[in-house]
Amino acid sequence: MPHQLQQITINDLSAFTKSLRVALQQQEDFPSHARMLSLVAKAAGYENYQHLKADAPAPATAKQSRSVERALRAFDHGMMTRWPKQTAVQGLCLWVFWAHLPANQDLTEKQVNEALKAGHSFGDHVLLRRSLIDHRLVTRTKDGKIYRRIEQAPTADALAVLTAVQRPL
Repeated sequence: MPHQLQQITINDLSAFTKSLRVALQQQEDFPSHARMLSLVAKAAGYENYQHLKADAPAPATAKQSRSVERALRAFDHGMMTRWPKQTAVQGLCLWVFWAHLPANQDLTEKQVNEALKAGHSFGDHVLLRRSLIDHRLVTRTKDGKIYRRIEQAPTADALAVLTAVQRPL
């Protein structure tokens, strides 16, 4: 049986633990996993575990594409920790950096480098900078002195990555 996440809100932790303690004291032997789920649900004010599951709102997670899943694996707590192998996944990861560059503003290479260094931990901001240009998310002048974010609407997959990866400015 697949693992299913269930959330409960405990308004009064003290009453919850007292109810659970009383229920556990009434058991002759240590309860099974299913019995423990039922005891927790009852302590939270539900009739049983099935009642808790039925009362829980449906998860609002849409099925993500494989590329989005792979892109999200490259991030840990908003920080990019590795460079993906697949070009499409790399492009999705780059949207996070694109989003943190100021819109409609000329930037120096140093400013772009600072933004890139702040968002990754694998030590290759030059790769990221070049890739932003290759994926047409950023332009630069021929002499490489001025960079500018290309204003465009992110794809649905890019939006999924941007939403999932929360990184402070």
